[in-house]
Amino acid sequence: MNTHPAQQWQAACDERLLAAVRKTLADAPAGAAVGVALSAGADSAMLALHAAVAAADAGRSLHCFHIHHGLQAEADRWLAQAHDLAGLLGASCHSLRVRVDAQGLGMEAAARAARYAALASLADRAGVDHVLLAHHQDDQAETVLLRLLRGSGPLGLAAMAAVMQQGEVTYHRPWLDQPRDLILRAADRFADLSAWRPVRDPSNHDARYKRAAMRLNLAPVLDAHWPAWRRTLARHARQAGELAQWARDAAREDWLRLDPRDDDASFSLAAWRALPAARQAPVLRHWLLERGLRMPTEARLSAWLKQLREVHALGHDRQVRLRHEKHWIVVQKGRVRLISGVSDGNILKSQLE
Repeated sequence: MNTHPAQQWQAACDERLLAAVRKTLADAPAGAAVGVALSAGADSAMLALHAAVAAADAGRSLHCFHIHHGLQAEADRWLAQAHDLAGLLGASCHSLRVRVDAQGLGMEAAARAARYAALASLADRAGVDHVLLAHHQDDQAETVLLRLLRGSGPLGLAAMAAVMQQGEVTYHRPWLDQPRDLILRAADRFADLSAWRPVRDPSNHDARYKRAAMRLNLAPVLDAHWPAWRRTLARHARQAGELAQWARDAAREDWLRLDPRDDDASFSLAAWRALPAARQAPVLRHWLLERGLRMPTEARLSAWLKQLREVHALGHDRQVRLRHEKHWIVVQKGRVRLISGVSDGNILKSQLE
């Protein structure tokens, strides 16, 4: 019986990390290929190792997806490192170069958007519907803090979800409850066995980036006074996730009471006004989210609520024209309506007349 290449490195694996990956793979259709986002850093490399071992045991094929952002001088070497690791693990490796346009988003957000778009493209080419991401407990705790400082609100503290659907791809984060020190110890063991070592991204230690600044300046203070802060914040994220799911379900139920029409592009103003005030904003957020739109700022949403609550009782007021991205929210004959793809106010006026 032939031994899969990944199984020769199983001694480097951590049993807790391996069990978490096995549990995640069990949720994918039997026999289906799975993917791993592989930057060639320690976290993603160890996820690839553990996923390769678990996939081999389960009779699955593994695909590694490497995104070349071109933002660092060492990016070409990282690409080679990713392919070298995949070769050691007996996995296919697919890579894609992307252009990061930071205009209007910031470099971190722009790189993230480009990365997910590229991952979806590679997964489609490889025929993979399930992709593993290497975010861990430390990442989750940092995300909770960053969202708190940005004013994301209580539901935003849910941070990263263990399972996330984007288009045709289901992303899994099997290690959100696992501390990073387990991953680093596995990386050391793997380096001793294979001589392959992970790459180091200098941006992770560049205080110009918010997450790096937190790691360098804030984390040492928290470690000194609250050594369990990462585990505590990860627990808060789980609890906020449960609350967020409840809120989404409640908003969906409220939405169905608003007499939605026109492929959910409009709803009854009177029915919306009949909702308790605390439930009016969540159902508006649900409406926009279901239409694939970004959430408005808190200040903008508050202004919308005020106008919709004060509009003419018959709900026919051509002065209510709320701009959101390339869309307008208007009130016509007792219904709140979303008009898409209209960027010019004069065009909108002609549509309303």
